[in-house]
Parts: sequence; structure tokens; C-alpha cells
Amino acid sequence: MQNPFPDFDWKWILNQIKARQKAEIKLPTWFSNTEIVFPNALSIEQTSSEFLANYKASLISGEHLIDLTGGFGVDAYYFSKKFKKVTHCEFQTELSEIVRHNFKVLNVENIQMFCGDSLEYLQNSNEIFDWIYIDPARRDAAKSKVFLLKDCTPNVVELQDFLWTKSNQLLIKTAPLLDLHSITKELNNVKRIYIIALHNEVKELLIVLEKNHTNKPILTAVNLFKNGTLIQHDFEFQDEQTAPYNLPQTYLYEPFSSYLKTGLYNTLAQQFDVKKLHKHSHLYTSDQFKDFPGRVFKIEKVIPYNKKNLKQFEQQKWNVTTRNFPLKVEELRKKHKLKEGGTVYAFFTINLKNEKIVVICKKTNC
Repeated sequence: MQNPFPDFDWKWILNQIKARQKAEIKLPTWFSNTEIVFPNALSIEQTSSEFLANYKASLISGEHLIDLTGGFGVDAYYFSKKFKKVTHCEFQTELSEIVRHNFKVLNVENIQMFCGDSLEYLQNSNEIFDWIYIDPARRDAAKSKVFLLKDCTPNVVELQDFLWTKSNQLLIKTAPLLDLHSITKELNNVKRIYIIALHNEVKELLIVLEKNHTNKPILTAVNLFKNGTLIQHDFEFQDEQTAPYNLPQTYLYEPFSSYLKTGLYNTLAQQFDVKKLHKHSHLYTSDQFKDFPGRVFKIEKVIPYNKKNLKQFEQQKWNVTTRNFPLKVEELRKKHKLKEGGTVYAFFTINLKNEKIVVICKKTNC
């Protein structure tokens, strides 16, 4: 196909099309503006969504924030609505120029651009910032995923003492894969960790650090919905006590993913007055309805798991979930000839007697 725009490189045009397609849902403000220029599609995949960036910016405010890992600038754009001044640092010249152009197109006037090594910029600056924001790269030299902050770039674990000379408050964004206990061991002065899910999929962790903070950190589980609904609860980051257990009663509860990420499975049972089915199942039950952060189901029947009991349900439509069960969903569907969809929800799990069971439910609007 001949290039219809000979003044522009053909590969550049194709990249703009591909990147814009990826931005349609994730970055509607950028997508809807025809003067916006996009970097490569990978940069769009790695950047924060507008929805998450807006929530992130709602958590902090002040005079001046410096973004040490600016990237495509979505986070900086939303921080600029909460701070009088934002400094955006990006070491890639082409990406920095694209962001500068886009901020001009978006009529943003309180973001200062710096292209180069952000740590050198910070070292040479005499200013004390209200907040330092950093989003370390989460892949090592071999491009494999990492699970510790010290393996990210830049290494914020090594930089802690230096960063405290430039600000009393740090906000670090990390991937949801990172282990919460490792974070509190690697970093000093952790005040709070936000576990942020969008439509029940954990997207990122936000770590708030405050200079000289010595109390135990708070875990905040957050579940956002694009219709504006926000569900969140705070938990003390501490050793758990024993949880209450019971066989399935009238209601079944499946926690939101951000609440499961806290690892506070017993605390969930205690705080929301429900009982666990099994130590490792992480499903909960109660006789009376409880306002619980997750999916809630009305139990219709509970059957022991075996081929004979499931024979009667062949070819029926079931929404199948497994928790602490030896077979995967795909294996169960194939083995028992179960179709996808419908209004029936079946949880294959293990009860407190270590028996394999199937809890058959329907969603409730209570």
C-alpha cells in the first residue's frame, strides 16, 4: 500500500494508528484530541490509565511534586490538577518532546519539563519538594518480571536516604506482583499501601512513605468501578488471629481481588462477621446477609464432589469458579460437560472437613 501522507514516515503513521487504538478506552482525553501525538504502542500499554491516575492524584496535594519517571505523562497531568507545580522528568528525548507537545495541546501550563537523568536533576536542585513520585521499571535486564523493589529501576531501596534529603513524602507506584511483606522490609517509614483494583482486577500498588514515620503501615484495599462506585477499607498490617469456620450456610462471599491481595484472610472474617469455609479456600459464609466487599451469592444447594452427583448437570450452563481445588475450571468443564454462562454460579472448593464440595448459588442483590 502506498503511503497517502508522503511528508510523514510510514512506520510512524502505523504506530500512531496502533497507539491511538490502544488509547481509546485507557486514555479517552488523549484519544479524543486529534492534535495529540503518541509514542510507541508499548509506552501506551505501560502507562497508567486515566481512571487510575485520577484516583491516585486525589490522594495527595501540595505546592510542588516531582515525577522522577514521567513517561507519557498521564500521572503528571492529573497531579497538575492537585499541585501548583509539577516537574516531569523523562530521560528519553523523543518521548519527552512528545509529552511537551501534548501538554501544550491539552492547555497544561503548570508542568515543567526536564529531559535527562532525574536523579542528577534532583541532586543539583536546592528545592525541597512536597512530594516525590516514582514509578520504577519492573523488569530486569533479561526482561523478566521481578518481585522485589530492589530489583526495579531505579532502585528506590538504595535511594531512600538520598530521597529523604529532598522531600518528607514519597509516593511509589509498583506492580501488583510485589510482595507486601517484602515492601515493608525493604523500605523504611512506610505509612500506607494502597492495593488498587479496577473492576476487581488489581492494577497497581501505591506505597506512601513519610519521613520519620514509625507506626505500623495501613493497608487500604480499593476497588474502583468506571461508573464512579468506590469500595475501600483500611486494615492494620499485623499478624492475624484465628478465624471462625463453618460449613456453607445461607450466603457465600467471594472477596474482591484487592482484599485478597492484603493476605489478611482471617481479618476479613472477623471484620465483616463472616466465617471461612476452609483455611486455604478464602471463601466465606454466613446465615444472615452481611455487607461484604466482594461478590455475594445465595446458596441453593451444596453437594459432595463426585462424578455421579455432577452427572445430572451435564450440558447445563454454569459459571464455574475454583478455590483451593485440585482441578482447574477448564478441566472441570471438560470432565463434567458443563457449558459457560447462565445464572448459576458453582464454586468447587474444600470445606472445613477437607471434603471436596460444589456450592451451587445464584447472585443476590441484597
